[in-house]
Amino acid sequence: MDELVGPRLYSCYKCRNNVSLHDDIISKAFQGRHGRAFLFTHVMNIVVGAKEDRTLMTGLHTVADVLCGDCNEVLGWKYERAYEPTQKYKEGKFILEKSKIVKENW
Repeated sequence: MDELVGPRLYSCYKCRNNVSLHDDIISKAFQGRHGRAFLFTHVMNIVVGAKEDRTLMTGLHTVADVLCGDCNEVLGWKYERAYEPTQKYKEGKFILEKSKIVKENW
C-alpha cells in the first residue's frame, strides 16, 4: 500500500515545497529556535545561507541557515562544523524546526 501513496515527506509550512523525506530523520529530540526540531541526514529544495559561528545548547558550532527554495522561509540550519568532539556527528546534517514543516502523504 505504501508504494501507491508514495514516500512520507515533510514540506515547508508556508508554501508546501517538499523539503525532506521522513526516512532521512536521524532524531526527533532536538531543540530549535521556536521549539522542537528534527535532525535530518538530507534535505532538498532548499537554499543554504552564509556560514556563521553560533553558540547553541551543545556548544559552539559553525552553522548556516536553511531556507525554503521556493518562498525563502527560514526552516532551520545546517551544521557545517562542530567544535566539541562529542558533537562531530552533526557535521553536514540539517535541523528543520517542527513548527516550520508539515507532513505530506501520511
